[in-house]
Amino acid sequence: MDVKDYMAQVGRRARAASREIVKATTAQKNTALLATAEALDTSRDELAQCNQKDLEAGRAKGLDAAMLDRLELTPARIDAMIEGLKQVAALPDPVGGINDMRYVPSGIQVGKMRVPLGVVGIIYESRPNVTVEAASLCLKSANATILRGGSEAIHSNQAIAACVRQGLESAGLPQDTVQVVETTDRAAVGELITMSEYVDVIVPRGGKGLIERISRDARVAVIKHLDGICHVYIDDQSDAGKAMKIAVNAKTQRYGTCNTMETLLVAEAVAAAILPELAAAYATHGVELRGCPRTCELLSAAVAASEDDWSTEYLAPVLAVKVVSDMDEAIEHINRYGSHHTDAIVSEDFSKARRFLTEVDSASVMVNASTRFADGFEYGLGAEIGISTDKIHARGPVGLEGLTSEKYVVFGDGHIRQ
Repeated sequence: MDVKDYMAQVGRRARAASREIVKATTAQKNTALLATAEALDTSRDELAQCNQKDLEAGRAKGLDAAMLDRLELTPARIDAMIEGLKQVAALPDPVGGINDMRYVPSGIQVGKMRVPLGVVGIIYESRPNVTVEAASLCLKSANATILRGGSEAIHSNQAIAACVRQGLESAGLPQDTVQVVETTDRAAVGELITMSEYVDVIVPRGGKGLIERISRDARVAVIKHLDGICHVYIDDQSDAGKAMKIAVNAKTQRYGTCNTMETLLVAEAVAAAILPELAAAYATHGVELRGCPRTCELLSAAVAASEDDWSTEYLAPVLAVKVVSDMDEAIEHINRYGSHHTDAIVSEDFSKARRFLTEVDSASVMVNASTRFADGFEYGLGAEIGISTDKIHARGPVGLEGLTSEKYVVFGDGHIRQ
């Protein structure tokens, strides 16, 4: 069977499964999740063996240390997958809830019911644990899902898929609810993102190149973000202690994440007082500073920033720093150069904080908190399928509710329109 025919078959099975899984009770879905967790626990040896095959193949292909680290399934990571399944099982089921019910003048009742999206295609790279995260969230939200992991993790993903199938079977649910694409042929991605008759939405998780390609070529809706160019603005009404903690944490707690600060904006009135102290703190972490002319005047260690630095996601110990005249300039800079991901203000002025929340056009906007909190787990969603910077129903970390939509429901008692 060629790739086109194979993917069409996968799509047909997913569509059929989506019409069955929507009937599942919360108890059935939770049973499947917990049974999958048990299957992972009892299959640790098989998981390790399959993962070792992927690691050996990766080393032979010359994958770098960072890629191999993301690929590895350590005992701790298996523990985390099991715990994640239990956490999702404990979350409230969003499907079927009816809200906003009201009577209208004709006498009918109108409300909205939360419903699954249908079939979700997820394309991701390297990390086998994403297979469990994505499968669990889609299952709990009553979506069928087609998972296309990276070719470097094919054995690991298939081993995890076998555990998911055991979980579904234990709950009496169709095994096609979760399908992991078995071919490593890259043409499978092209087919998946154009099967509009079978797939309702695509969620890409990977590098910018992958997401740009999918956004360009997909014929179905895409939930995505391209860059995480996040800002922290230190206002002239900020508390210096809070500003120090937040600005250091937002950059140095972890470098390679999409919610890490990439540009620091500092009000002119406090720049001379706080920037030298911040520079010393960044120096202990080995962070390179690239600054505007005023920043370079204040900090001898800073190098001159280029125009490109203001719109670069470094994912590394590099930070762009700009001194701005006031909050208006800060907001203008963020809306011009940012990626609409996550931006924060440090200020004790409530009116300014409210203005910042209103005028900064990002998926997450924060007051006196590190941008590193922009995460599904930290937001209390239990887990996330990804981050969305699109202006669609799902924006910011996408959890269970983001994997559902709403439809209008109407109740009458023989009502007819006059």
